[in-house]
Amino acid sequence: MGFLDLLSTASTPILKVLIITALGSILAMDSVDILGQSARNYVNNVVFFVSNPALVSSNLAQTITLESIISMWFMPVNIIITFIIGAALGWLLFFITKPPPHLKGLILGVCSAGNLGNLPLIIVPAVCKEKGSPFGDPDVCHEYAMAYASLSMAMGTLFVWTFVYNLLRVFSEDSGNNIPKETVTMKEDLTQSLLPSSTSNVNMMGKEKGMLGTMKQHFGNFSRAVNLKAVLSPSTTGALIGLIVGMIAPIRRLLVGTEAPLHVIQDSASLIGDAAIPTMTLILGANLLRGLKGSSGVSLPLVFGIVAARLVLLPIIGIFIVKGALYLGFVHADPLYVYVLLLQFALPPSMNIGTITQLFGAGESECSVIMMWSYGLASVTLTLWSMFFMWLVA
Repeated sequence: MGFLDLLSTASTPILKVLIITALGSILAMDSVDILGQSARNYVNNVVFFVSNPALVSSNLAQTITLESIISMWFMPVNIIITFIIGAALGWLLFFITKPPPHLKGLILGVCSAGNLGNLPLIIVPAVCKEKGSPFGDPDVCHEYAMAYASLSMAMGTLFVWTFVYNLLRVFSEDSGNNIPKETVTMKEDLTQSLLPSSTSNVNMMGKEKGMLGTMKQHFGNFSRAVNLKAVLSPSTTGALIGLIVGMIAPIRRLLVGTEAPLHVIQDSASLIGDAAIPTMTLILGANLLRGLKGSSGVSLPLVFGIVAARLVLLPIIGIFIVKGALYLGFVHADPLYVYVLLLQFALPPSMNIGTITQLFGAGESECSVIMMWSYGLASVTLTLWSMFFMWLVA
């Protein structure tokens, strides 16, 4: 492929995202007020609880089988590596720039967690449809692109709400910010005695009840510590349902395919899921507008340090990791799959981090400014990296 063909193929999906994002920002302006704060909350709830899970579950059910999930075992490992290396770069940046202590968790979060859900779901299938794409037949490419992007979204959501959530929680506690009620309750529970009563005449039934109560309390403490409700978000639940349907052959034959007896359920889920991508992009643009309106104490050197770590250094490291995994035979030589693995290193920060900062009340305005700069500059870096990755796998 020539340079202009690569540039056109890589830039067109990004331009589509920019146009819809700009429209979302316009709709959120005070003079228009179609996507105001209350409207965004309602629309975001529909996307979060309905459209996203339908999109992820329907696409995974259609394209994932037991054999394919085994062949894609490296993707969760790859995502874990992006989180670990990103956090290490964020830690290094913290010592170089010396920002306020309450921003430590935010810096580590935005450097470690990329937008592994929305952007791959938009970019990867769109690349398949472009003329001159190096990934073969557009229909087959689109089918597998949705599977890879859906699995990426499920894994990304899981790690954001475990790793990043607890990272920001720990540092928000250290900096003295307010913490969610469930965390306070957990601390109170941990101060209570977990030992059974020392009364000598306790019978066996009492001991069993004491053991069950202790086990229940331990499980409650654990679930609050890792926030199981957040981990089992609708998108993650939808991914689990899609994986179960796809990997269990009898259920798959019942729901997937034009000749399946209950294919109307799968078709309905796909129809609802089709609304997720454009709606998510509009909300992204509306949320980024807050970065222009709000003022914060975050310094430009810190912002550009985060952008350099997330959008420049991490993709460079990712190239060596993915090529090394390919050389060692950990990754099968599917150009589209390798492209998705590389792309996971080059994405801007996850938008879920903004939700987590609101939850803990730590660095909300700073997060909006960081997101605005990151996504603005990512329109350039992501185009260049996407073009380079396509040349690399082709």
